Amino acid sequence: MQIRLWNSNLKVRLIGEALFNLLFWMYFPFITVYFGTALGSHIAGILMSIPPIFSIMGSLIGGALADRLGRRPVMLLGASLQTVMFALFAMSSSHWTDYIAFIGIGLGGAIYRPASSAMVADLVPAHERRQIFATFVTANNIGAVLGPAIGAVFFFHYRQELLWTCAAVLLLYLIAMYIVVHETLPQSAKSTPEVSIPLTRVFKDQLKGYGIIFRDKVFLVYILAGIFALIPIMQLDLYLAVYVINEVPAQPLLSWKEDSLVLSSTEIFGWLLGLNGLLFVLFVLPVTRWFRHWKERNVFILSSLLSGLGTFALGLGTNLWYLFFITVIFTFGELVRSPVTQSFISRYAPEHARGQYMGADSLQATIGRFLAPVTVFLSGWVSPMGIFSLILAVAFLSIALYIQLFRIYVEQPEAAD
Repeated sequence: MQIRLWNSNLKVRLIGEALFNLLFWMYFPFITVYFGTALGSHIAGILMSIPPIFSIMGSLIGGALADRLGRRPVMLLGASLQTVMFALFAMSSSHWTDYIAFIGIGLGGAIYRPASSAMVADLVPAHERRQIFATFVTANNIGAVLGPAIGAVFFFHYRQELLWTCAAVLLLYLIAMYIVVHETLPQSAKSTPEVSIPLTRVFKDQLKGYGIIFRDKVFLVYILAGIFALIPIMQLDLYLAVYVINEVPAQPLLSWKEDSLVLSSTEIFGWLLGLNGLLFVLFVLPVTRWFRHWKERNVFILSSLLSGLGTFALGLGTNLWYLFFITVIFTFGELVRSPVTQSFISRYAPEHARGQYMGADSLQATIGRFLAPVTVFLSGWVSPMGIFSLILAVAFLSIALYIQLFRIYVEQPEAAD
């Protein structure tokens, strides 16, 4: 579906989310360094382990509210909280206030995302969702590529101005959503009007709803498979950073006559990160089109196979151009997966609980992000090939779980149209 034919809800959100993600990536990669410098590395390490807990809570609450109140009010709530917290961050003169604002920004985003994804699923036919989700992924990843390069200057020298800009952009986006975006909650999800509902009953109903979701065998296998599939993908800025910086020697990128452009180990890692981001921006839409007729089962398995084998193959050589080639392989594994994940859960979830399923789906990334650093921890005792073998084993485990998933769940024909 061409962007000019999109519903106005989607157009406004694509532009707003793309701008915000650009600004977000100008500060997010440097936030650990910021708190580490201010409070000490040990305290910063402890502090940075807390936000994922709030992200889980925010996603579950946001998903539940999106099914009860509607998508639009929950998105407005999440964006409003982020706007206020960016303004607080900009005005703050205390590092602890900065930290509270940082948690608030993450919480607002976690509340916003399930409702946002559910709205796409409400508006877009099942056979077009992969392409639409891929477009949003592309817009977000443009920010992930350009943001850190710009933020390296602005965050450390013009931090207050950058944070005020984030607050202003979010405020404009909030106003645009309020004026343009309309509610898309399916009729089947709307409950009969009641005079008043006690707050305790609201929370009890939501806990009951999530209890039903987590007793869903298909969904549980899907979540487990996703966790193990994401662990190899998340190694790019975890163990691969340790491996490349410690094991890969400095070497020339290009040579001419008697001169050469020599990259240090750290610079080589930076180039690998840049290549990964560039490939994602350039190819996520074409790759989604190439695989639009593939069954989701085969896409998930291919993704785990490429990311697992690609990551393992990095340990087989240290030549710069070999590392570039292998980076293309495991990046391709991540590329084919991203849009299919959201399209699968948006189609699998029943209309009346779509927001809750979207919120629970975020557990894949949160738990995966919690488990993935174990490779860095083990690297003090285990050889590089031992770590890469472990990563490969995890990828194969995810493949086994995906095979089991599609044995107990029959894929609908439109998923591969």
